[in-house]
Amino acid sequence: MAKRIIFFFCIVLSSFAFAQPNNRYVKIETPQGWCVVKLYNETPVHRDNFIKLTKAGYFNKTTFNRILKNFVIQGGDPDSLYEKGKQLNSEQKWLPAELVPAFFHHRGAVAMGRDNNPSQSSFSTQFYIVDGKTWTDEQLDMVEQKYHYHFAPEQRNVYRTVGGTPFLDGHYTVFGEIVKGMDLIDKITTVNVDKNGNPDNPVWMKVTVLSPRQVKEIF
Repeated sequence: MAKRIIFFFCIVLSSFAFAQPNNRYVKIETPQGWCVVKLYNETPVHRDNFIKLTKAGYFNKTTFNRILKNFVIQGGDPDSLYEKGKQLNSEQKWLPAELVPAFFHHRGAVAMGRDNNPSQSSFSTQFYIVDGKTWTDEQLDMVEQKYHYHFAPEQRNVYRTVGGTPFLDGHYTVFGEIVKGMDLIDKITTVNVDKNGNPDNPVWMKVTVLSPRQVKEIF
C-alpha cells in the first residue's frame, strides 16, 4: 500500500511539473557581446509584447541609446530607429503595469520604462537592463521611507551583495532577468558617452527568441 501511495504521489508531481508552462528566453547581441534573458511568465503582457516585437525585428532597428553606469542601460526607443518611420508597434503605445513584488531591480533585471503616468503603465518598446550599485541597510532604510516601499530580507541581501536600483521597485514593471552573459553589463557601461548617457558610437542590438533546443545548447 505504501509503495502504491508513493508511486501515485510521484505521478501527480510529474504531471504537475509537466503541466507548468516553460519560460521563454531571448538572446540580446551587441557590439560588446551578448546575453540571454529569461522572460517571466508572471508578467504575461510584457512577455508577449517583447516576444512580438522581437519576432517582428523591431529591436534590431534600434540601439541602446542611454547608458548610465551604476544605473541602467536603456534601449528600444523609437527615436533611435535606424529606419525612420518603421515603428512596428505604433498601434500599441502602452502596457498595463504588472508589478510583482518577487521581481525587483537587482543587477541584471530587465524592466520596461515609462513616464510619470499615475497608473504606472509601461512604454511598449523602451526597456532597460539594471546595472546599479550595492547598498547598505541604512541606505535601504532611507529608500523605504522616501518611496513608501518595504524590502523583504531576501531583497535586502541581494541589494547589499549583488546591487541594483532599489528605488525603482514598485514603480516599474520588471519582466525578466539576465541568466547568462551578465558581464555584458560591464562591457556596455565602459563605452564613451556624453553627459546624458548617449554613446559616441551606436550600440546596436540584435534580439532573437530562442527555441527550447537553443536554450538547452546554451545552458
